[in-house]
Formats: sequence, C-alpha cells, structure tokens
Amino acid sequence: MSNSKNRTWIVKNQRRILSPDNSLSPIISQLLINRGLDTKEKVEIFLQPDYSRDLHDPFLFKNMAQAVARILQAVEAKEKIFIYGDYDADGVCSTAIMSEYLREIGANFDIYIPFREKEGYGLNLSAAEEIVTKGAKLVITVDCGISNSAEVDFFNTKNVDVIISDHHQQPLIMPKALAIINPNVDDENYPFHGLTGSGVAYKLVTAMVAKQYNYKIAHTIQGWEKWLLDLVAIGTVADLQPLTDENRTIVKYGLMVLNKGKRLGLAKMFSLMSSEIKSADEKTVGWQIAPRLNAAGRLNHASVAYKLLITTDEEEATRLAIELNKTNSERQQLTDKIKIEARAQIGENPTDEILIVVGDNWPTGVVGLVSGRITDEFHRPSLVISRFNGEIIGSGRSIPEYNIVAELKKCDQYLKRYGGHPQACGFTIKDEASLQEIIKLMKSSAQQQLANQNLKPELEIDCEVDLENVDWPMYNLLTQFAPFGEANPKPKFVAYNLTVVEVRQVGKDNQHLRLLVKHNSELIKKTIAFSFGDWHDKLSEGDNIDIVFEVDKNDWNGSSELQLRIIDIKKNHE
Repeated sequence: MSNSKNRTWIVKNQRRILSPDNSLSPIISQLLINRGLDTKEKVEIFLQPDYSRDLHDPFLFKNMAQAVARILQAVEAKEKIFIYGDYDADGVCSTAIMSEYLREIGANFDIYIPFREKEGYGLNLSAAEEIVTKGAKLVITVDCGISNSAEVDFFNTKNVDVIISDHHQQPLIMPKALAIINPNVDDENYPFHGLTGSGVAYKLVTAMVAKQYNYKIAHTIQGWEKWLLDLVAIGTVADLQPLTDENRTIVKYGLMVLNKGKRLGLAKMFSLMSSEIKSADEKTVGWQIAPRLNAAGRLNHASVAYKLLITTDEEEATRLAIELNKTNSERQQLTDKIKIEARAQIGENPTDEILIVVGDNWPTGVVGLVSGRITDEFHRPSLVISRFNGEIIGSGRSIPEYNIVAELKKCDQYLKRYGGHPQACGFTIKDEASLQEIIKLMKSSAQQQLANQNLKPELEIDCEVDLENVDWPMYNLLTQFAPFGEANPKPKFVAYNLTVVEVRQVGKDNQHLRLLVKHNSELIKKTIAFSFGDWHDKLSEGDNIDIVFEVDKNDWNGSSELQLRIIDIKKNHE
C-alpha cells in the first residue's frame, strides 16, 4: 500500500527574522520562525524548557483557591471523597495523579471510572446514586464533568459537593458545581487553554501541595509531586493537545521521569513491548503506551489501566501488563474489521463533505478509532455511529476547517450527552428519529462550510534544503525541538531534483522502500520510505524526484547513521 495521498505540498515562507548577529544556521532560524519564535527570549524558552520558570501559577484559575480549601478540609475531617475519572489514557492518568496525591496526604477516598459500553462518557445518574449510597461528601471529577449539569444537580440535592476538573469545551448548560477548574470555559482567565485532563488534575495537585501545610493532614515531601509528571506527559501526548507553552515543559520533564522507570506497571509493559523505558520518548508514548492504556477502556474496563499505573506489586504489575497487551491486540483486529465495514458504506470516491456511517453492534470503544482512520484517509470530517446495547452511540473526528464539537452542539436537542474538542467528539443520541435529524443537520452544516474548499490534504513543509547540508550537527540541533507533537510537529524538509541511485523494496511483504539518492554532488544519501513499497515499479535508477522527509537516526548493530525518512515523493517528468 502506498503512503502517498496526493497531497498538496505547502512550503512555509522562507524569511530571516532573528537578528543577523545570531549564531543559528538559516535552517534552524527558519524552523524557529515557523513556530512563531521570533525573539531571542521566545527561542530560549522553547529550546531550554525550565520547570520552575515555565509553569503558570495554578491559582490563576478563578475557582482554584475554593477547590483546594474544600478538598483539604475534607481530608482533614476524614470525609469520604470520590474521584470520578474517565476511561481513556488521559482519564486514567488523571485519576492516578489525583489518587496518588490523596493517598500521600491520608485522605479517605475511593475512585469511580465508568464502563464505556454501559455507562458512556462522564457522570451518569446511576453512578451518582451509587456514590451517594457509599457515603460520599465530596466528588472530584477528572477529565470529565463539564457536560454533566443534571448529575451535579442530583449531588447538590444530596448535600454532596462537586469539584469539576476538566478541559473539554463548555456546553450550553453549565453545571452548578462548587468549583470548576477548566481552562476552556468562557469566563476563565487561565493563560493557557491547551491543558489535558491530566494537566488540569496536576495543577489542582500542585495547588494543594502549596496549601497542605495549613491543614492537620499528612504532607508530601518537597518536590514529591514532580514524580507525577510521567502521568501528565502520557495524558498530554495521548490526548493530542498542543505541545506548546507549559505542555512542552510538562512533557519534556515527564519523559525524564518516565525514563527513570520508577512506575512498576509501566516498566513491565515496556519489557513486553521489547522497548527500553530509559530511552522512551513522545513517539513511544503516542504509539505504544497510549494505545495500550486506551485499549482497556475500549474493550473491557479502564480500571486495568488505572491499576497498572499505580500498582507497587511485582506480580500484579506483570499480570496487568500482559492483560493490556492482549487487549490491545484484540482492539487492533476489531478496529481493522469495523473499518472495512464502514469503508464499504462510504464507497471508493465519496463526495459528501462529512462522511457518516451507521452500524449495528460495533463496539463503542473502537468507533472513534475508525472515525480517525476515515478522516485521515479522505481528509473529511466523519461520524461513526453504532447501535449497541440499546443505545445509539457515536464518535467523530475532524479537519482544521470544521469545528465538529461546535456543530454537534447545535444538535443538542437530539442528544442525551456529548462532549469533545474542535477535532474530536463523542456523543449518545436519544433515538432513531433523532439520529436521522443529526445526520441531516451535520451534512447541511458541513456542506455550507466546506463545499467550496479544496479538501485535498496538505503537507506542511518547514523549508527547502540541500541534502549536502543534512549532517550530524544539524540532527543534533533538531533534537532540541523535541518533544514533538500537536502544534510542534517534527520538522519536515523538501529537496528538489534528486537523482535516484538505487531502488530496493524492504520489510515484511516488501511494503517499504529504500532509496539511495544524490542531490547537488556525488554524495549519496540513504533514505527509507515506510509503506511506499509499491513505488518500486514506478522508479528506476537515474530518475529525477522530489522528496519531503524528516531527519532520523538509525541505530543498528551497535552503530548509528543518519537516515532520511521520506514522508512523500513526487516524480519529475522531464
């Protein structure tokens, strides 16, 4: 299968912006400018993230002081506290962050993570009733709660206080909670909107750490909370939030904590993945850790992932890691199967501006993954909806041109519950008639917004380079741009008019392509193009091509070499 998607290549403006006396190469200067880093101060903060300098004061959240006081009072009075989490990787990390701190300060607490297939996202009334019967006096939500006005009203009638810590978009009706910590509600002044559920939970913990000495409770030792940063980093990368501002610092330091291998369950997971925890980076988190943590809540119950994160028992850690690995394999197979069924509904060349598919008995835990694959393939927003266990549950993914959660909000009257971000949403539909109305409304809004747009996927490229300039000093400078992710993608370069020296298929089923190329000299450069195996028959020695690539290091057999990883190829017809 070819990786090429007939993408439009967009090379960012080539312009010098930093003062001429700066010692950075033109290429590195261009990369910094492309990221909006046009002063020496911004460059220094970006290239050298600093934990003590870069994190915002948690008390900038308008309700933070009230939330902290109520939680620490509850701990002091030994009141029963419930942490109410979510079943995705960010949600279980948020739950673990809050529970580990409450355990350290001697709180009387329990946790509740809903079962995705039976309870859906966020608070629900039957769970709320159960929590009340167990004697709760305070509920702290993590990574959820902002859309749960009715459930918060119920808690209020039972004299149970609710503190919402969340990062999802504001709904039409705001819950009447005691305190709301959420950077994305309209009247919040917190300076950074990109925190995940884990990030918000961590902010709440750091605020409590600052005030814990005012209460007759156990106290954490100075700096203890930094050991939670591995969980914050995993949640942030898994939830695809921008790796800018304090998220960049959180993930950079969180990866350092992760590399120390102190969390037993994660260490066991790494041994099963044949991966080194001491060299794990944001890519390892995004492609290996997050899918396994997510798999628990997609197919079974997320408590397996939560327990893996907090366990200190060797035997339990091994058992949970094996279980998550197995669940993740099942999830992969199920996703592939349902994607085939969904693709059959769409056809080969769909013309609709939004792609909507409806199936029976598709497990709700994988519909979001299928939606993501459809959106990625066709560069169109998509909704994948399943009639499952007597409910109509769906998930959506989008493109930058279409805010899918804002459009879903306009269908509020047809929905039992919903939430999400501009690029991703989850929802439960009231009934069959409502399903038809939602399909009609979403198709109409997508048509209005996208009909006259060129919906060919675009490939953003940082700058043009000569391959002769791609060397170890350049690679070492590029590593300072990590961690890579949303809003800070790995730098991509374009090189024009290369000469093909050798073409080889490699990998299982010959699915990859290895090219040797020359540019403006006789220097031969090695490249690898994953999933471009079918280009083998399109290229011959002596052909002229353009490539978009990233600069990688290939460690093999005890030695390292620079490797250009091709993202896209165009053949020049002279």
